Amino acid sequence: MCRLLLTGLATVALGQPLQPAAAAPADTAALHPATYVHAGWAQTTGGQGGPILRVTTLAADGPGSLKAALDTPGPRMVVFEVGGVIDLGGKNWKLREGHVTVAGQTAPDPGITLVKGGLEVFTTDVILQHLSIRPGAYGRPKRSGHDQDGLSTGDGAARVIVDHCTFSWATDENLSASGRRFEGATPDDWRAHTSHAITYSHNLIYEGLGESVHLKGEHSKGSLIHDNVTQILLLGNVYASNRERNALFKGGVWGAMVNNLIYNPGARAVHYNLVAHEWVGRPHQTGRITLAGNVYRAGPGTERGLPLFTLGGVGDVQLFEQDNLALDRQGQPLPLTGRYTASPAQIIPAREPYLPAGLTWLAPRELERVLPTWVGARPWARDPLDFKQLSDIAEDRGQLIDDETQNNPDGLPRRAPTRRRFVEADWNLADMSPKAGWASLFTQVSR
Repeated sequence: MCRLLLTGLATVALGQPLQPAAAAPADTAALHPATYVHAGWAQTTGGQGGPILRVTTLAADGPGSLKAALDTPGPRMVVFEVGGVIDLGGKNWKLREGHVTVAGQTAPDPGITLVKGGLEVFTTDVILQHLSIRPGAYGRPKRSGHDQDGLSTGDGAARVIVDHCTFSWATDENLSASGRRFEGATPDDWRAHTSHAITYSHNLIYEGLGESVHLKGEHSKGSLIHDNVTQILLLGNVYASNRERNALFKGGVWGAMVNNLIYNPGARAVHYNLVAHEWVGRPHQTGRITLAGNVYRAGPGTERGLPLFTLGGVGDVQLFEQDNLALDRQGQPLPLTGRYTASPAQIIPAREPYLPAGLTWLAPRELERVLPTWVGARPWARDPLDFKQLSDIAEDRGQLIDDETQNNPDGLPRRAPTRRRFVEADWNLADMSPKAGWASLFTQVSR
């Protein structure tokens, strides 16, 4: 199992399997697959077949806004005729109407960035692509509360794909999956009420804010996969400079991390933890985790000797581990597993991986050559903040930060609005790819 992790699926893309990046010049679509994604367990067509809703304003609400499009019931394809920053004003938008595709790739440069808030998905059959979400502290006092994820799913969310997006500067988690983890009488009921069949692919997830507004204090976190979430696939993402939860799988989670790059975690890279006092009176469930083809590289903020995967808490986990690399700052091997509990909880080696059908992975030695060229929102017109982050990863300059102004004196982005008419004839509506090919987007930018 050491081939490329991406295949063109009809649920999201209708292309051919990608070829190794070394065979193509740096500006070709093969290196920037955009909507090419293995949908994992999240087999969905999103809003395919529904009407096209055009976002024409950067206002937080009202006619022509992204919020209005998200709140519209029924299948729908959301496209953009405006680019720039949408200020959520400290609010989280709750997406409750499913069967929607949000195609951020259709926006004119500089694309769409959400600030001062995040998205919460409480529905099914959702595809979100090429958005940047940067909640930020925006001057609020430390430990003042109202902390925010970049994006989270909850309460029975299912068949959700978040692909080629950027998440940074969240004051809770950057990107998470959650739900009512103990709703119902049986563990099967619990799993039905939490997020399930979720794919987070080719996202750039970095610099969760540490000593910021969270009431608990330090809270620089990448991804929390909450208790009893199932069929969660983290595929081809880059986690950088989040102190913990890169990702954290809590009790009873069944999920897989395949071909992710984890750089400069602080106290934890990947970890599993069933917390005893949160499960009082309930039978403990065994987690099932697959780690395959991932690379973890320590950075300036990483605790010495930190393993790739650590076990905490009181619950057992079945772990399938294959083809992973863990390296310190000098390129020397780090432990693949460890523990931060004195309980009798065990890492149980699994004979078979817990993976969606047909998913294979790229050899880990190839990851740092190809992932930076395609992760995150709009790689054909890279956001300068993302460009800097990828450069910091390459040069081992990562920082664990408490405020978005620490690494960027300008703070949250402020960009002049741009406009461009969406021409339906230029796009393949089945997967929202440009008919001229993804390379055509690079051509537009370079003129």
